[in-house]
Amino acid sequence: MAEAENRATNFITNLIDKDLASGKHAATHTRFPPEPNGFLHIGHAKSICLNFGIAQDYKGLCNLRFDDTNPEKEDIDYVNSIQQDVKWLGFNWDGDICYSSNYFDKLYGYAVELIEKGLAYVCFLSPDEAREYRGTLTEPGKNSPYRDTSVEENLALFEKMKNGEFKEGECVLRAKIDMASSFMVLRDPIIYRIRFAHHHQTGDKWCIYPMYDFTHCISDALEGITHSLCTLEFQDNRRLYDWVLDNISLECHPQQIEFSRLNLEYTLMSKRKLNALVEEKHVEGWDDPRMPTIAGLKRRGYTPASVREFCKRIGVTKQDNMVEMGMLEACIRDDLNENAPRAMAVLDPIKVVIENFPEDKVEELTVQNHPNIEEMGTRIVPFTRVVFIEREDFRLEANKKYKRLVLGKEVRLRGAYVIKAERVDQDEAGNITTIYCTYDDETLGKNPSDGRKVKGVIHWVSASQGVTAEVRLYDRLFTVPNPAAEEDFATVLNPESLVRLTSAVVEPALANAEAEVGYQFERTGYFCRDSKAEGLVFNRTVGLRDSWAKVENKA
Repeated sequence: MAEAENRATNFITNLIDKDLASGKHAATHTRFPPEPNGFLHIGHAKSICLNFGIAQDYKGLCNLRFDDTNPEKEDIDYVNSIQQDVKWLGFNWDGDICYSSNYFDKLYGYAVELIEKGLAYVCFLSPDEAREYRGTLTEPGKNSPYRDTSVEENLALFEKMKNGEFKEGECVLRAKIDMASSFMVLRDPIIYRIRFAHHHQTGDKWCIYPMYDFTHCISDALEGITHSLCTLEFQDNRRLYDWVLDNISLECHPQQIEFSRLNLEYTLMSKRKLNALVEEKHVEGWDDPRMPTIAGLKRRGYTPASVREFCKRIGVTKQDNMVEMGMLEACIRDDLNENAPRAMAVLDPIKVVIENFPEDKVEELTVQNHPNIEEMGTRIVPFTRVVFIEREDFRLEANKKYKRLVLGKEVRLRGAYVIKAERVDQDEAGNITTIYCTYDDETLGKNPSDGRKVKGVIHWVSASQGVTAEVRLYDRLFTVPNPAAEEDFATVLNPESLVRLTSAVVEPALANAEAEVGYQFERTGYFCRDSKAEGLVFNRTVGLRDSWAKVENKA
């Protein structure tokens, strides 16, 4: 049994503790069972952390199993990306990767067993007829006219289905349960259908494929799963899960337990809708940094530790709720605040000429990589006569609350000297093009000797030694907290979810930045180098503080 102080406690762990204490199970065995029909998203990360986390905490086992019963929508690229995501999050599966398709022969045998017991039949109702016969939430269904076909004939028909002697949609195999059940899932559900589709694991061996609800419970049992954890939308399906296992010759009977799925503000958690975003070119792919996919979060600069911490903070309950995006952002801020080295980048540059600094001199300044962690060491930053600062860091005049550079006043350049703005050049429209300053050469690393106070500190980059880069400012993909509730979610896409700044200048050390490794750009936010873009491109992971909350409050 896991030590309570080493793990989160919730209704699932309480149940596991009870099962282990009673001797119902000697050990725990969970599984993470994605369908390989898309990239995993942050909701799947919650399930990964739960299933693999329980296995770790209880020194049990956790399988990675692909529930690959729908070949038309599945792809080996999805299989590979899912494996990468699980490993990136810091987990590994026990034994070989499992596939439901590994069990197709056995699944076929269990379907035959149900037919032999008079508990399954081949049905030739058309899809429209089947819907009509199924009934509604308030009215019971009607028995199919094929429901009482003999066992012998059903066995022969199912064999013909397997041999490809019927067309797609011509017939299906249905479980014979109860068309009057108050649970729609028990009204003679389909357990096999015909699909002449190439399968990424089994090739063209099969032209009939089992349905998810029939496959999943049997796969769990074949693998010896003790606790089958799934989200709340499968709560009614538990009745079918148990019915199948109760009526076939398998001794292992896992327990299905449902928990609330993750609903995150300003995102979509439906693979179908995420796929629509990709197909309709609203984003640049499944790994677009605006997507809530694990691949997108990784490319944006989120760390495995921050995602695991987020899953830990939201907890595991049976109550559906909407989680604030700010909670996810707080997790990555907390992580990067401690672990990201600092760097200087000017996103909207304006030229500053320090007139009393020698024209050809390049002074190498030693700057700390982190203000509070000496172990992160130092770096060399070149200082020259001409530097860039942020355009918003200068005003011709301002009140005392403005702590940046003002004409006629002083400010400190981060890690360098105190400078004073003396005059400016302006274009015909009145836009400032150049700021001319002087510097106090005695203020490197210390206050002015005459005791005057300089309160403001701004970042800068050498004009001659800095490197031009593109900076991409990513923000929420949607303008409303719950885009899934909209009739057309495309109408609430945020037009400013991506802003490209193509004239940013970064300190020279960033030219060799490693992809997807976080930096705090001084006074701006957390950024990482993009892993796919050509040239020097940095993605904003998150701002230094939650500016979106202010926008929401104003709204």
